[in-house]
Amino acid sequence: MPEAIIFETQNLSAFYNGTKVLKEVNVSFPEKRVTAVMGPSGCGKTTLIRCLNRLHELTPGAWIEGKVLLKGEDIYQMNPIVVRRRVGMVFQRPNPFPTMSIYDNVLAGYKLNGIRLPKGEADHIVEEALRKAALWDEVKDVLHRRGTFLSGGQQQRLCIARALAVNPEVLLMDEPTSALDPKATAKIENLIVELKETVSIIIVTHNMPQAGRVSDYTAFMYLGELVEFGPTDQVFTAPKDPRTEEYLTGKFG
Repeated sequence: MPEAIIFETQNLSAFYNGTKVLKEVNVSFPEKRVTAVMGPSGCGKTTLIRCLNRLHELTPGAWIEGKVLLKGEDIYQMNPIVVRRRVGMVFQRPNPFPTMSIYDNVLAGYKLNGIRLPKGEADHIVEEALRKAALWDEVKDVLHRRGTFLSGGQQQRLCIARALAVNPEVLLMDEPTSALDPKATAKIENLIVELKETVSIIIVTHNMPQAGRVSDYTAFMYLGELVEFGPTDQVFTAPKDPRTEEYLTGKFG
């Protein structure tokens, strides 16, 4: 049975100040799966995922051509705030809001959108999001301390909880473990595998072993083009394009 598709790009090109950094990318991301986006630095990985929740256009001099469909709807015809509620983002470096408590960090998506929650509902959302991010047991007694008091790995899981609190359909992750030590990285990787039960995940990673461990599908990008896309085991063991093979065997990247 074919996989259900959550996201689809149609001839997606992205530009910065007249330079074309993504070139007619056509890709379909399966729902409730983890897709790794790999490739050497500067190949367009981060630009691709920033186009998927309309962050790309926030950069001065940036625009796109083509379409991005979320469950068949063109996100560039939707309110960007609605898009970003449905499509969460976790960045490379943990970025909890420094003046906010752990509790308020989790609820930041509601506060920023002017949504006031009854205390009972807010408590429930905070606990559920922190449980999903495998952080509840570590922070339940210190919820009103600042998020920056946590370790780097805990801060990144707090950022994941913040993204999950608004119940997104998709979670975009841009090199989410590159600033973390191996132990914290392993926790986040385990979390990614668990989370795909409830949310579709697209992760940009330079780390090939990580892509092999956590992803069901892999997209390989090079110089702004999507070179190859398929099940991770197939891309890793029998790549169809010689450029993919060269990258996987360390010839470049």
